Amino acid sequence: MKRFLSNSLMLGYFICVLLGVSACNSSLDIQQSYEFDIHTMPVRKEIRQNETAEIRCTLIEKGTFVENKYNIRYFQAEGTGELRLGKDGKVFLPNDRYPLPEKEFRLYYTSRSDESQRFEVVVEDSFGNEKKLEFEFNAEKEEKRE
Repeated sequence: MKRFLSNSLMLGYFICVLLGVSACNSSLDIQQSYEFDIHTMPVRKEIRQNETAEIRCTLIEKGTFVENKYNIRYFQAEGTGELRLGKDGKVFLPNDRYPLPEKEFRLYYTSRSDESQRFEVVVEDSFGNEKKLEFEFNAEKEEKRE
């Protein structure tokens, strides 16, 4: 009886070890890609030619992966203007990607026409996730004084 109990315990132990080893997976699933969002402060709706509007933005991550990098690009759909990252940053070329070094940033849009303007800003991460922001400015005509 003692021997039967001992053999049963050994068999049970062996089965537990076998199940434990077979359930192990050598590769860990590490999430690298997280959703993110871009929040902006309210932006004015009208702009004059050669006037600059500031757009304050904050990138909000739903999770963090250290090696994730963000890029920004823009496309001008209507009108003519210039977009730059930071007050003294270089002017963006349409559809070119530029690194986004900080999670809080300011964009500066300068109108170069006296008509309505519309453009889209796209922020994307290293994994292909992207968020689109659309901005539209109505032309504010300068009043003529007589």
